[in-house]
Parts: sequence; C-alpha cells; structure tokens
Amino acid sequence: MKIRKAVIVAAGLGTRMLPASKVIPKEILPVIDTPAIQLVVEEAVASGIEEIIVVVAPGRTKVIEHFQPAEELERHLEERGKHDILEIVRRPNKLARFTIAEQAKPLGLGHAVLQARDAVGDEPFAVMLPDDIFDCPRPCLGQLIEAAVAREAPVVALLRVAHSEIPKYGIVAAKTAGERLFELTGMVEKPRVEEAPSDLAIMGRYVLTPDIFELLAEGKPGKGGEIQLTDALMALAARRKLYGYEFEGIRYDLGDRAGFIAAQVGFGLKRPDLAPRLREYLKSIVS
Repeated sequence: MKIRKAVIVAAGLGTRMLPASKVIPKEILPVIDTPAIQLVVEEAVASGIEEIIVVVAPGRTKVIEHFQPAEELERHLEERGKHDILEIVRRPNKLARFTIAEQAKPLGLGHAVLQARDAVGDEPFAVMLPDDIFDCPRPCLGQLIEAAVAREAPVVALLRVAHSEIPKYGIVAAKTAGERLFELTGMVEKPRVEEAPSDLAIMGRYVLTPDIFELLAEGKPGKGGEIQLTDALMALAARRKLYGYEFEGIRYDLGDRAGFIAAQVGFGLKRPDLAPRLREYLKSIVS
C-alpha cells in the first residue's frame, strides 16, 4: 500500500475568516510569512506524497498560482542580487506536481473529495484540509500513512478535545488497537456533549482507499443539501476496518480567529529571527 497522491480541499468560501477572505482565499492567508496551503503541501511532500490534487471553486485559482513561477518578481530579485529571497520565492514551484479539480457548488466536504476521483484513480490517497495546520515531531500525515501501511487500511487523524469543544467536531466511537491507534466502530457529527461516544475528534488529515468514491457518489445529501465525508466514512467502516490515529504534535485551526492567532504565536516562537522579540512582547502584556 503506497500513498502517492493527496487531495487538498480548497473550495470553501472561507466565511469564518471574512472580511479577509472576501478577496484572498483563506488558504493563502499566512502563518507568519508562509501561506497556509504551502505548509500543508510541505507536510505532504515530507510524508512521501508526489502529486497534489487541489479542489477549488470555479475561478478561485490564486491557491494554485502560488505554486507557479512569478517571472517578473523573480527577474526583479535576480537583477538586484537578492538571491536568498529569490530562493524563497522559487521554493513553492518545486515542491510537487499539481492537478486542479473543480467543485462547481459548495455541496460539502464529501462532494469536494468526490471531484478528485478521476485524478486520484484506483489507488489509496490522502485528504488534507488546509484549515488544520500541524506542528509535529514527524509530519502528521506521515504518521497516518505509517499506520495505514502497517494495517493496510484507511486511517483518520484523531485529537482528544475538551468537552466544551465536542459539538464542533465529528466524534468517534473506538476501541484501542495499538499505541495511539484505535479501531473505529462509529461516528457522530457534532454531537451534544451528553451524546458523544468519546472525546476523540476527527481532524483534517485522512488516508483513504479508493472505494470511498463509490460511497460518496451514492451518498444522499444531508443538512443543507451537503454530502458529508463522515457519512461515507461510516459506510466504509461497515465494509472494512477503519482506524484512527491519535497523532503526536500540536494542531492549529486556521479557520478560527483565535486558532489563527495562536498559530502565529506558536510558529513565531520557533523562528530564531522572531522568537526573542515575540517572547519579550508576550511577557510585557501578561505581566
């Protein structure tokens, strides 16, 4: 079982980050000085992914343009001898092969993933949601791929969340299958706390098998006319074993304003050029 392709879903309208996302796709919003989607692509490449399929809304091509040469800018930097900045600008162009798939209407995450069916073909693949950014000792997706290859089965990323956060996520019912590994026996989308089967929430990283596409195509639209990936995952679990892996590391929710700010602080403190001044500032406002 080799995972060569990853689907990045970048077709949302970014309503949680308005007004910033009115013109700029939320996937391009930066973590410090790097667009969020570049961090996701770098995670994919570090996990062994060779081809990226980006699902976008019609006309929303800026996400892909970031990974294409900027000839005028590159020429300007080269003429002025700014080779260090030039290398930074050119780096995204070399990361991976890219394919575009379009989601004509915002009909849910499951529907968005389905649009990548032709590009993925008949092989296992990853799904990555750029709202979720991870800071892990090993790439989060790489952790999932390792578990998926070992079990020859699909695997989703899991995170234990506070009880107050449970209604925001898909929550799983699960039994222990190994270190940090769980066999999933059920899922509930955004349950009330008292109805939740656990505190393990599904995060935006998945390693899936191609039979998920058939289930997505057969799926009936739910609330708001959307086709949910969670419904297809539950159907998949009825056919084959489906696992969840409680990844090692930190996850930031860039679709949430507080999470977006937390990511700037968290990644800023890892930067030698920023950390001293940032620590000094944080101490000054909490003292």
